[in-house]
Amino acid sequence: MVSLLCFLLALFASPFKSKSRLEAENAALRHQLTILRRKVRGRVQLTSGDRLFLIQLYRWFPSVLRAITIVQPETLVRWHRAGFRQYWRWKSRCLGGRPQIDADLRALIRRMSVDNPLWGAPRIHGELLKLGFEVAQSSVAKYMVNRAGTPSQGWPTFLRNHAPNIAAMDLFVVPTIGFDCSTPSSSSA
Repeated sequence: MVSLLCFLLALFASPFKSKSRLEAENAALRHQLTILRRKVRGRVQLTSGDRLFLIQLYRWFPSVLRAITIVQPETLVRWHRAGFRQYWRWKSRCLGGRPQIDADLRALIRRMSVDNPLWGAPRIHGELLKLGFEVAQSSVAKYMVNRAGTPSQGWPTFLRNHAPNIAAMDLFVVPTIGFDCSTPSSSSA
């Protein structure tokens, strides 16, 4: 009796539904009938195509959940969420490339570059090779700590540090016609 009353209410409400929503409900009901016709012994066997169809129908028309009776609406929503998770897992998969290096080795590279600010990537790479780590120099450069300036001193700093110890002399030498080397001051006298 209750189901008859629900049927009559649905029949009276159908003219007020949108045409696309009615078509979606009809498609869902037809598909359920197709599934029930191919039922083998006792239990309904859903194929992956059936699940995909119902999920896509639910995605376009969420109100179709009321028309689906073969599976529980929670099951359909669970399938939809599982498909969403699988899609994004597939989308964010690793596509190959250079293999990642261990977190311990990355920490070691960072620590070596912080402790030795004048060392560049080639020096750290050489030290790591001596320690037995097989890693590319470009990987070492990638995981080093970024610095604002150059790691070594420039010429102005070198000259400022060593100016008191620099001796300047004139080594101007003039060879003569007889291939004797003499300084200009001694030849003019």
